[in-house]
Amino acid sequence: MVGELSKNSQFEFSYGHEVAEAIKDGFELLIPFENINKVYKINTLFPIFSSRLPDRKRRGIEKILSKYDLQEYDEFKLLKRSGARLPIDTLEFIDPIFEEYDITINRIFYIEGVRHYFGCDGEDCDKTFNLDAGDKLKFELEPENEFDKYAIKIMDTKGDHVGFLPRYYSKSMTNLLKHGTSYNCTVLEVNKEHQCRECLKVELVVNADTVDTGGIEKIS
Repeated sequence: MVGELSKNSQFEFSYGHEVAEAIKDGFELLIPFENINKVYKINTLFPIFSSRLPDRKRRGIEKILSKYDLQEYDEFKLLKRSGARLPIDTLEFIDPIFEEYDITINRIFYIEGVRHYFGCDGEDCDKTFNLDAGDKLKFELEPENEFDKYAIKIMDTKGDHVGFLPRYYSKSMTNLLKHGTSYNCTVLEVNKEHQCRECLKVELVVNADTVDTGGIEKIS
């Protein structure tokens, strides 16, 4: 996580603890935010972020909002739910899981690595896996994973490996699971005609029982 955008009475942006390492790997600071130690504040969403979203007046915006379960146009929620990815860079917004929540956590996301673990490579999708909306999935820790010691495999009820929990959730979820936190992961949508990274949409409900975050919404 290289940065954090929060919304309270104002929008605030600050760089995260991983930005120094990211810079070593070639990450360039965002042009409006050139001081890694400063907290930037503004009353409306920063233009560099709002420009990544579809125009609220564009034709077909209702269909886009429906895809992300939004009833009305809300820039902050759309950033969280869509990720606001662009083909020109690798930035992506995520709605993190905070271990200090004392309320039920609900996140909707797409399973990672489906194409890799089913070997379909985006072809013959109708023959690759048998999952339907409403199916339950379970998590399995994989601490020996060479790429991420917090990796969490997602399995179907038959024990078949479906894919992985997105990496940005894995550390927090691993810690919650190790403390016995209960969860439910349910398939919301199976779209075999969509791009591979968005073919399995799921809902994760986590019953956390620790301290709150002060009521501030955040995305990273």
